Amino acid sequence: MADARRLKIAFIGTHGVGKTTLCYGLAARLKARDVVLEIVHEVARRCPLPINRETGLASQSWILHTQLAEELVASARYPVVLCDRSVLDNYVYLLLAAGRQPALETLVDSWMTTYELLVMVPVTGAPSPDGLRATDPEFQRAVADRVERELDRRGLPALRLGSDDRETWLDQVEREALARLAPPQLPLL
Repeated sequence: MADARRLKIAFIGTHGVGKTTLCYGLAARLKARDVVLEIVHEVARRCPLPINRETGLASQSWILHTQLAEELVASARYPVVLCDRSVLDNYVYLLLAAGRQPALETLVDSWMTTYELLVMVPVTGAPSPDGLRATDPEFQRAVADRVERELDRRGLPALRLGSDDRETWLDQVEREALARLAPPQLPLL
């Protein structure tokens, strides 16, 4: 499949739910169809400031702005961009740590319109220890619930994957992505 259109997809949800796995899986499937793409990796892993429950305004501002910058670069260079987070996820961690930030609210609201597809990945179990992310299931659930509330509050549509059908997640996401990459149908005369 030749790159017929531009597309930016973000996998959203809390940590430890499988966003990275889905992102890489979708990238592999699309590349097998000759789709030229780039992955914007989760930037929190590179944050020089405290994250997880110890995060604060400075940490989450660094993460949010770094995410924006990397998405800008990827979108300028590649027709298809897969994001292993969205700015909304990053902002939710800030909300939990420091409350609403009016200046950033406007930025997040505006930036969320740049994603053609949001894929909400649900919690299916406690996060596995990876040496960086919090493993507390209560914190994981608090982030997941807040992401859902923020999506609803902003009226953002998302492909919400079911927690009971994990084995079909990649197929579902691939179908949605391919539908958006397909050339538009010409109207019949």
